[in-house]
Amino acid sequence: MSDKSLSQIESVPDPLQIAIARTPARVLVGRAGSGYRTSTLLQLREDHAAARDAVQAEVDLLPIFGPDRISNYLLFTVQTQASSKAEFLRRPDLGRCLSEESRELIQSRCPTGRDFQVVIGDGLSAAAVAAQAPQLLDRLCTLAQKCGWSFGQSFLVRYCRVAVISEIGDLLTPEVVVLLIGERPGLATAESLSAYLAYRPRSGHTDAQRNLISNIHARGVGIEEASARIIALAEQFQQLRRSGVDVKEAMLH
Repeated sequence: MSDKSLSQIESVPDPLQIAIARTPARVLVGRAGSGYRTSTLLQLREDHAAARDAVQAEVDLLPIFGPDRISNYLLFTVQTQASSKAEFLRRPDLGRCLSEESRELIQSRCPTGRDFQVVIGDGLSAAAVAAQAPQLLDRLCTLAQKCGWSFGQSFLVRYCRVAVISEIGDLLTPEVVVLLIGERPGLATAESLSAYLAYRPRSGHTDAQRNLISNIHARGVGIEEASARIIALAEQFQQLRRSGVDVKEAMLH
């Protein structure tokens, strides 16, 4: 075989390396007997520990958002009817309803009828909130102002499930609500955030009335793309006067 032929063969991309580069999943990692190689097993255990820590950790405004953001957005914390992280994990239903004290605090501090209301929920990953929510909140505020929308008073909901978005709709009657909430951690990342969006959410609404942008993290949907998609969906809601399964996300170019 000529040197030219050998050079052409060497320049052909390895399909296995291409496949490995395109996914964080543990594929084509090799084996030792019937099990993982030691390096793969150790990484698996490390990632599993990170996922467990993300679920169990508590969200605290100050270390995550810092004093400047807290002052700028007048951020504050409320809580659902779950009294602890352990109860929140055992009783998902309690995470769907705000405590009475929290309802009163929201009503006293938040203006009603805003065009665009962003709420942050810890959900199942404090790590995701810490890694993604501060920059995403900044970007959404900037883009919403460019659209000429009134921006609601943002706050953090501790022990939060997605359905709390309906109760926020009842209390504040915003046009569009965006809930930034930590996703259930996987072994690929513990820092993945979801954005749930709804047009005029109310009690009794289900997932069918909500839209979702998921996998917001460094190796998934980036902050810039996520914020642009959220704003684009909100614009569709306002035009169509509805959200949910009947609204298909338009592709951004």
